[in-house]
Amino acid sequence: MYSEYEVKKNICEIGKRIYQNGFAAANDGNISVRINDKEIIITPTGVSKGYMTPDMLLKIDLNGNVISGSMKPSSETKMHLKVYKERSDVKSVIHAHPPYATSFAIANIPLNKPIMPEAVISLGSVPIAEYGTPSTEEIPDAISKYLQKCDALLLQNHGALTYGVDLISAYFKMESLEFYAKLSFISESLGGARVLNCSEVDKLMEVRKKMGIKGRNPGCDTCSNTSCELNPRRESSDYPKNCGCSKGGYKSEVEGLVEEVTKKVLEALKK
Repeated sequence: MYSEYEVKKNICEIGKRIYQNGFAAANDGNISVRINDKEIIITPTGVSKGYMTPDMLLKIDLNGNVISGSMKPSSETKMHLKVYKERSDVKSVIHAHPPYATSFAIANIPLNKPIMPEAVISLGSVPIAEYGTPSTEEIPDAISKYLQKCDALLLQNHGALTYGVDLISAYFKMESLEFYAKLSFISESLGGARVLNCSEVDKLMEVRKKMGIKGRNPGCDTCSNTSCELNPRRESSDYPKNCGCSKGGYKSEVEGLVEEVTKKVLEALKK
């Protein structure tokens, strides 16, 4: 068990990593840790995560009331509390604006393609929660339907949210999310990623199970989960399904678009 002071020191250390890695500019981002069933340590509003000191952090209850601390708690306190209230296993929540992941959130593109074993095992698909006005109940309401399925979310036009069984777990998920987004962006710029097929994904999920990794993982939006609500385009007729395995799957969006255009051109030539 860590003392409250040690928890605050650890939060400040993670805050420095977030700031130094460029995951949050200026005073952006927020971090919290649940220290017992009723109390949470959370970062203050209006302070750079790279320059926090333990005395700046606050202790609040699950209703957002300040128990101790002289500063104002994060403006996104409601979002943190929503996670803790709906996920009893979660002990830490981190919100940041990592550039690549946030760009996917701004472009409204979910990270739902299984392209990297580590990303499949640690995160699975990462959906986008609908846009909500910061500091209001809109964001907690938007993330609610995903909390039981995922440990990482993109926040539409806003940033990223990760949570885990402890502070370091929540932080590593944020690092993994940003790396996943960066690889997705680079691979698409090179012509499109080779997507892991259903059998490969299923094997990775078995590896995750054997490793005893805690938390939630929705798997990936491959053909093995055609009803997955995390990908609303999954059942649409224009979503290509051909990963090369017996169940079907999908190609990159670029490949699908080229295939569709080619098909229409050939049909026009036959007329």
